[in-house]
Amino acid sequence: MTDKFLLTVNNLSKSFLQPNGMKLNILDNLNLNVSEGTVIAITGVSGSGKSTLLHLIGGLDTPDLGTVNYKDKVVSLLKTDTMARYRNEEIGFLYQFHYLLPELSVIENVAFPFLMNKFDKELAYKRAKTLLGLVGIEDKENNMPSQLSGGERQRVAIARSLVNKPNLLLADEPTGNLDFKTGEKIFLMFRDLIKNENLTAIIVTHNENLANLSDYKYKLKNGKLIRE
Repeated sequence: MTDKFLLTVNNLSKSFLQPNGMKLNILDNLNLNVSEGTVIAITGVSGSGKSTLLHLIGGLDTPDLGTVNYKDKVVSLLKTDTMARYRNEEIGFLYQFHYLLPELSVIENVAFPFLMNKFDKELAYKRAKTLLGLVGIEDKENNMPSQLSGGERQRVAIARSLVNKPNLLLADEPTGNLDFKTGEKIFLMFRDLIKNENLTAIIVTHNENLANLSDYKYKLKNGKLIRE
């Protein structure tokens, strides 16, 4: 860990207009500093804004007020082509549901984002094979997603999220669809992989026990992050 911040979130506010015309405030002057090489966990009740925060950091939405700064650049001000590179090359996304393409094999699913970026099939499959080995399912590379267990599918999703060698991983309930024992095993593997790859991660989870395994733990409450 270093004292250098990879990401800073300054006075971030976000609201949504409800069907009845009332404004619902989700994030309220929220602040967060993320050092390179750290794993941060964010907990909070459903609807507290955890996913919204990840979407703002990942450039999938824009704030009402405040800024998300990545390597001293304001994410919401990035031009279209620069934003696309930010999402595809700097950020890795991992969700509760694996979103694997059912018609593609395991290795094809992992290689797919790399192929879309680099158009180099040989390099894409080499990277995919390496990652499948790191997540412990190299023997499943030719299987289809339907032939895998829930934990195995999430391992594939983890490998896919890393294939473009992102600097920052954003994980939204990455073990939410798994039983506790499997979820803990996947989380520990995920955390160790992040450390070994010298990455930074922000993980949203409802599981307090898993959150305690991270370097820093925050709770999102009333639109603000509280350090725990």
